[in-house]
Amino acid sequence: MPEADGRPAGRAGGGETRQERINRELIELLNELRVALPGVQFLFAFLLIVPFSQAADRISDFQRDVYYAALLSAAVATALLIAPAAQHRVLFRQHDKEGLLRRSNQSAFAGLLALALAICSAILMVVDVLFSRTQAWVTAGTAAALLLWWWVLVPFWKRSRNQQDEPDEPDD
Repeated sequence: MPEADGRPAGRAGGGETRQERINRELIELLNELRVALPGVQFLFAFLLIVPFSQAADRISDFQRDVYYAALLSAAVATALLIAPAAQHRVLFRQHDKEGLLRRSNQSAFAGLLALALAICSAILMVVDVLFSRTQAWVTAGTAAALLLWWWVLVPFWKRSRNQQDEPDEPDD
């Protein structure tokens, strides 16, 4: 009979096996990526159409360079955030879910960092075009600080203060 949380009873502490944990963590990661992907794809699509707008021929060299950084980082973020699903599909039934989970976690984190750079670069470019260079740097810097705080520093701080789960011994 299952425990109140849905896990099977009869295991040490009512916990899950190593394989169940890896499966659950991989599903959780892929679900998290489903949340991030539409945002990065929307930003990337926006950046792809900018050169074809009428105002594109009036941008400064600085704005063109920032646009390039935003476009490139959005492309990298898209690739990194899609990589776990692509690897999962290519490596289907290869019996390396733990390796896939480790690589996917690294890819997702790197993708989020690239997405943060794309967001800040896009903000820098748009605010510079519409307002001023100073306001653009302040706005993009504030966005970068917020993303760094909420996406990196708070999670690492929480991680350092929480006891890390130890992986179980491999199932026989």
